[in-house]
Amino acid sequence: MTNAASPIAATATIAPVETAIAADAVTRNQPQAGVALVLQGGGARAAYQVGVLKAVSESLGHPQINPFPIIVGTSAGAINAGVLATNAGHFAEAVKTLESLWTDIEPQHIYRTDFIGVVRCSVRWLSAFVFGAIGKNKRVSLFDNAPLHELLSRITDANLIESHLKNHALSAVAVTASGYTSGQNCAFFQANADIKGWVRSQRVGIRVSHLAPEHLMASSAIPFAFPAVKINREFFGDGSIRQTAPVSPALHLGASRIFVVGTAKLVKDFPSRTRSETYPSLAQIAGHAMSSIFLDSLATDIELLQRINATVSLVDADVLKAAGVNLQRVDVMVACPNKPLESQAHRHVGNLPRTIRFLMRSIGAMRKGGAVLASYLLFDKHYCRALIEMGYNDTIARREEIAVFFDPNACPLPTVLPAVKFNPMTTQKMQVV
Repeated sequence: MTNAASPIAATATIAPVETAIAADAVTRNQPQAGVALVLQGGGARAAYQVGVLKAVSESLGHPQINPFPIIVGTSAGAINAGVLATNAGHFAEAVKTLESLWTDIEPQHIYRTDFIGVVRCSVRWLSAFVFGAIGKNKRVSLFDNAPLHELLSRITDANLIESHLKNHALSAVAVTASGYTSGQNCAFFQANADIKGWVRSQRVGIRVSHLAPEHLMASSAIPFAFPAVKINREFFGDGSIRQTAPVSPALHLGASRIFVVGTAKLVKDFPSRTRSETYPSLAQIAGHAMSSIFLDSLATDIELLQRINATVSLVDADVLKAAGVNLQRVDVMVACPNKPLESQAHRHVGNLPRTIRFLMRSIGAMRKGGAVLASYLLFDKHYCRALIEMGYNDTIARREEIAVFFDPNACPLPTVLPAVKFNPMTTQKMQVV
């Protein structure tokens, strides 16, 4: 057993606690061969994932055979998942398609940037605050993302996904969305006939005959920024909302080894506290809220998986089986940025169209303190190219580790998550400067 150590991710883990419950609502799906891919949400930050996948493709020799039979995406990660699933017949070409998409992306490809479109949304937004939304079907959002639907209709195809399922280039593809009425985090999946749905506390897996642009629109409907999408009986928003276990859908679909691509540092450095007399802007507050929605659950989920894996490793497999406990070992490797992506966003926010700059400036997103919010909405090719390069450099440095992880006969060594050095007693006595 060989492996190159990594300071960021890679650990042998197993399914979360709830999957051990014997009285499951549905039978656990059988393990699928190969590695599952989990793409985290994060708006424009998802360009980082393209760089990671580019490095993976290069490390594996630009393969035609898809190394990810199970693909799960959330938010903008769902868009990447849809493109990969549509082009699952040739993985290297699928990655090139993604790279071409993100290196030439412009804000107008995702949301309306013209004067009329921006003013119309702004007026609706303001009137909703002042007078309340008028009419039960009133769509209120900061941006009109109708262009995204047109884009998704061109770059994804459920019929092609179905053909890849039939020729075994793909086993399942899923995108998550959050129901605003039920409060459930739903994984809509298109898969082989033998893969069944699941029901857990506040999480369900729902089979669909065709993974349509509407499912991807719902998964990427960033709260407040983009409107909710109605699917069947319910309105859905961004899949990162209330997603307490990002790895869970892949496990339910039968994953036996998982490659997770995040859009932020897995474990944050403890920041120094400095005096500030400036009240936080709306963009700064919204940025913190979005970080909570998009980014904070992954490290918690990985830590939970590590603990359970360590516990189960001490129990004989036959004893678990006799007790009806349905747990299995699943190796997980995580690729995340080494540096905060908002630093790149602050450099490129000036590239936004004039109408969007005016709108962003009004809520403080053009200032450095609002860079976190801008990092989610900055669908600018210059910013996205910088993230792709960052993702590629972070991942290609782990080439040897990747080769071991994708070797079905190898067992990657577990790596402990980096610990944050924090002394609460020192903090309480710390002088504010």
